[in-house]
Amino acid sequence: QVQLVESGGGLVQPGGSLRLSCAASGRTFSRYNMAWFRQAPGKERTIVAAITWNGANTYYVGSVKGRFTISRDNAKNMVYLQMNSLKPEDTAIYYCALDRDPGVLYTTPGEYDDWGQGTQVTVSS
Repeated sequence: QVQLVESGGGLVQPGGSLRLSCAASGRTFSRYNMAWFRQAPGKERTIVAAITWNGANTYYVGSVKGRFTISRDNAKNMVYLQMNSLKPEDTAIYYCALDRDPGVLYTTPGEYDDWGQGTQVTVSS
């Protein structure tokens, strides 16, 4: 099992930026597709962005396109989410997730096998 640890969350004003990081244990990290999900209070957990094992393909939910960027560094076992132009509706707990199937880039939580503990992002003035 791969362990995932998120960091980088916090309180930011609207229009501000944050960079989330996800550190993964395990030697086979580079084989797996990765994703960021978020969950606001009283709402379901939904996809934010996903990236294939080699970084060649990415997916973004429409509401974050042009504002967020997902990236990975397989040499460091890290995945990142750069979040710019943050809005109050981006407030949520953000989770890093790993999919052991190296094929399709999935966007639903049920397809992901390992999860971090989450990091809180609050966008408020």
